[in-house]
Amino acid sequence: MVGLYLTSVALGLGMIVIGAGLGIGKLAAAAAEGIARQPAAAEQITGAVNLPLFLLEGVAILAEVFTLLVLLLHYGIPNLPPA
Repeated sequence: MVGLYLTSVALGLGMIVIGAGLGIGKLAAAAAEGIARQPAAAEQITGAVNLPLFLLEGVAILAEVFTLLVLLLHYGIPNLPPA
């Protein structure tokens, strides 16, 4: 049962990273294509793409934190050796 739990957490983390990577890649590809078509609007395109990129990255980081919290809350935080 422990192996299944750890496997599901690992799969969840992998899906988060893959989804965020695909989303960021699509946004960057669309921005590069737009800049290639109209180089004069490069600043405006870059500015319009930055906010969704930051939001997507933030959602991915939050999802990773929540997944790791689920893992730590289930097994408890391990004791650190005394300093």
